[in-house]
Amino acid sequence: MVIISSLKIQLKLSLKSSLSETKAADRLSLQDILDSKEALTKIAAKILGIKPAEIASLEILKHSIDARKKPQLFQVYTVGITLTNPQSEERVVKRCKNKQVTIYTPHPYLFPSAVSAELPKAKLPYRPVVIGTGPAGLFCGYMLAKHGYQPILLERGFDVDTRTKDVEAYWNGGRLNPESNVQFGEGGAGTFSDGKLNTLVKDPYGRNKEVLRIFVEFGAPEHILYESKPHIGTDLLKKVVVRMRHFIIENGGEVRFGAKVTGFLVNEGALCGVEVNHNEQLETTRAVLAIGHSARDTFTYLNEIQVPMEAKAFAVGMRVEHPQHRINVCMYGEELGSCLPAAPYKLTAKTSTGRGVYSFCMCPGGFVVDASSEPGQIAVNGMSYADRGGSHANSAIIVQVTPADFETEGALAGVEFQRTLEKMAYQLGKGHIPVQYYGDYVRNRPSEPQTDHEKPCIKGTYELTNLRGLLPSACETAFLEGMEQFDRIIPGFAAEDAILSGIESRTSSPVRIHRDDTLQSPAIKGLYPCGEGAGYAGGITSAAMDGILIAEAIATVHKSGMR
Repeated sequence: MVIISSLKIQLKLSLKSSLSETKAADRLSLQDILDSKEALTKIAAKILGIKPAEIASLEILKHSIDARKKPQLFQVYTVGITLTNPQSEERVVKRCKNKQVTIYTPHPYLFPSAVSAELPKAKLPYRPVVIGTGPAGLFCGYMLAKHGYQPILLERGFDVDTRTKDVEAYWNGGRLNPESNVQFGEGGAGTFSDGKLNTLVKDPYGRNKEVLRIFVEFGAPEHILYESKPHIGTDLLKKVVVRMRHFIIENGGEVRFGAKVTGFLVNEGALCGVEVNHNEQLETTRAVLAIGHSARDTFTYLNEIQVPMEAKAFAVGMRVEHPQHRINVCMYGEELGSCLPAAPYKLTAKTSTGRGVYSFCMCPGGFVVDASSEPGQIAVNGMSYADRGGSHANSAIIVQVTPADFETEGALAGVEFQRTLEKMAYQLGKGHIPVQYYGDYVRNRPSEPQTDHEKPCIKGTYELTNLRGLLPSACETAFLEGMEQFDRIIPGFAAEDAILSGIESRTSSPVRIHRDDTLQSPAIKGLYPCGEGAGYAGGITSAAMDGILIAEAIATVHKSGMR
């Protein structure tokens, strides 16, 4: 976000919505008033003790819904104010008795080569190669292209349109394409997800805001810049990644689909090229390894050539569905129709096993999706569209696992742990997503169609079965305890008709590929492990931020004269 004024007034405004006192037919217009900058400007002027005409501009910096005192709800804003007379800002702030009013000094993101006009856009001996076009690879490629490095992006899967056709064919009962599915292809796994953009990563350098700004630049809605839990939705995210691809190409980059990296060329510990599809070699001294958390064959190859890596902890569990109106009532205090967005939730629990249980990748108004990438295995994920208009809410309810839980040892032990669970899920579902109602899960009996139970909201084919025994015993115990604890927070969470789908096994990468202080592999100079697959991110935004970080590293090393 470009901020013209170097000083802004930042203040929090709590706007009492009185939604519970408003007729349903009037709620949308009330929401419009609450969100209008005109209304916020009047309130801000009153707080500051000035006239509205003295405010030159108002910018919403953050917005959330406070439902802690439900049914009394609040819209909470943080806004930036620029006065018509900027020199009077400090005086106005000093005079204001509201402690939430401060001087706000923006710190816009700066790419290293943009810090000084004296630094030329230098060229590397060979064009950098970015492996993977998920958020990490795409944003790394964007930054490199923008600053004159003409990157080559290699994607083992296909473009969004081709990929979408392959995925939908599979969901409708067709065969799985191991190279074109929910995990592989343009945009990465995030393309078929809720498109959530919130992250807990600390961001002193402004990369988080820069990621959101870039998303908006390429067609995402502007509200993601200030919503406390921003999301795009899979339908809009597909359009955004295509526009980013076009930008990379227009700025001298290249994007190649169906281009699987099958090897690295190394000379005296330094990268000198990559092998593509076993039959082509590209010379390069810089390659970004943004392969995603499901590139298991690439993990195997890296392990074979002794690239330092290790098994890491992650989490496994089930997708759990509830009617969205049930969640809305619990979170907002009553059903609020079109006035408020489909309600999200975030839940955590401590169990007697010592394992944490928590909700993950919560999708309001969404769908459970078959996210498998290998034949004979089933993995599920959650997805929703921009409007989050589906009838069900779903979330992964997952249990922590560590290398101590894996049956094998070594860097790929977590991969084999995932595969074992996914093969069991495939068998339980007879090749389809295995599904069970929670009441039957508690009683350890197979589910059958129930006229008084809602059907799952699933993208893909499914089979009612018994999911007991799919999770390891200690995880199953923790999962059951977690569900019962969550039921005390959200009544009905552990209801008989809650719908379970398995297995949620791709919550994060099962490996961490080591990198040194320069963000390169200790074994291969010029190879940059990046993003979620390498174990350094946990979602769309954090992966994109890591991609930007790697682009910075490439530019910084290059400017220092290192080859």
